[in-house]
Amino acid sequence: MTRPRQHLRRRLMFVFAAFSLTISGVFALYALAFAYTTEDAFFAAQLAEEAAHQRTARQRDGHWATPRTPGMRLYTEIDAMPEDLRLALRDEPGRIEIAGRNGRHYHLAVIEGAGDSTRAWLVHEVSDRLVVRPVRGQWLWLLALTGLGMTLLSLIAGAWLSHRIASPLWRLSDTVAQLRADALPERLPHSGRGDEVGTLARGLEAMIGRIRDFIERERSFTRDASHELRTPLTVIRSAAERLSRDPGLAATSREQLSHIRQSASQLEQTVATLLAMAREQDAEPAETVPLLAVVERVIVEQSPLLDARAISLDVDLPADHRVTCPRSVLHILLSNLIGNAFAHATHGTIRIDLHGDRLRIANQGHAIPAELRDHLYEPHRKREGSAGFGLGLSIAQRLCERHGLSLVIEHDDDSGETRALVEFLKVDTAA
Repeated sequence: MTRPRQHLRRRLMFVFAAFSLTISGVFALYALAFAYTTEDAFFAAQLAEEAAHQRTARQRDGHWATPRTPGMRLYTEIDAMPEDLRLALRDEPGRIEIAGRNGRHYHLAVIEGAGDSTRAWLVHEVSDRLVVRPVRGQWLWLLALTGLGMTLLSLIAGAWLSHRIASPLWRLSDTVAQLRADALPERLPHSGRGDEVGTLARGLEAMIGRIRDFIERERSFTRDASHELRTPLTVIRSAAERLSRDPGLAATSREQLSHIRQSASQLEQTVATLLAMAREQDAEPAETVPLLAVVERVIVEQSPLLDARAISLDVDLPADHRVTCPRSVLHILLSNLIGNAFAHATHGTIRIDLHGDRLRIANQGHAIPAELRDHLYEPHRKREGSAGFGLGLSIAQRLCERHGLSLVIEHDDDSGETRALVEFLKVDTAA
């Protein structure tokens, strides 16, 4: 669980750091904007006051007065202005703030004469009166260091908070990740808390309780079904075998009796397989099993499915070839695949051999419809007219998934051959 923990911790710390950097950046932006706005408003107020004085003097004396504010000059013509100011005004006549050469900085106000068409420019050179520009570099450094410090504090706070808040969740997730169907706990960590973690733990406890009840019901059903289903099926099959030995039985009755025996045998195998699938808690450990011996036994058991059809059988497996798989699982898997081949073969030869490291079971029979090929492993999916229940391949696939095996069903449209390829965990040849 290390990776999810670190991922959650990093996300929390990143959120805190990003929030801190955003707040610091916004604060720095507003601080600079406030400083520049205040400074410009101060110079604008000085120019407005001086402009009012000049208008009054012009109206009273008939000419412009000498500016009273140090650093402020009055120009009646643009050509008389300093060159940097003159060039800037020719390009942009309406500007009221101009950055000149050699560090000079100008604020301007245009004055219109009262009752005449006279015009003057009040120019305030404020380079020696600027407050923000001289300390702007130090100010930016201070803001950057402050933002860095706040980010560091937010990272520390995020690490502490993530540990404080998320630790119960991590411990709960560790417990849930280690749950086993055969050892479900009665209680989970932090189920007594009143926060969201406690609510989650109590919800998981309730769900685990329902799962425990379901498993117990499934085990009870397995025990009951094993007794209640197998016994009558054995009776049916035994009675059919005894009846088949009656020499006075009519040919039609004997044929129907053969169908009963085959159906009973197939149903016995289906019941045994379903019960084995249900007993997941009793899964057997893997063992090294001779493949040919199991195949031969399955062939004998499934031979009634051939129903005296003119089909040959070709088994080409080395006698010393062994595979790693629980013996009962291998028997059920091969019973489904070989029984499927026996039931659906219509002519030719059923071949059971090795294709590389994979066991191959091939038969020729009815073509698999194209629309069914993508759904072969789904329960109750079968070809129209098939006498089976549509469970064999689904069961075989589930067994392979549970025990780390690989099952592939191939169909050759040209030859009508269907192949089941099983790749085992390990294939050994005894010395």
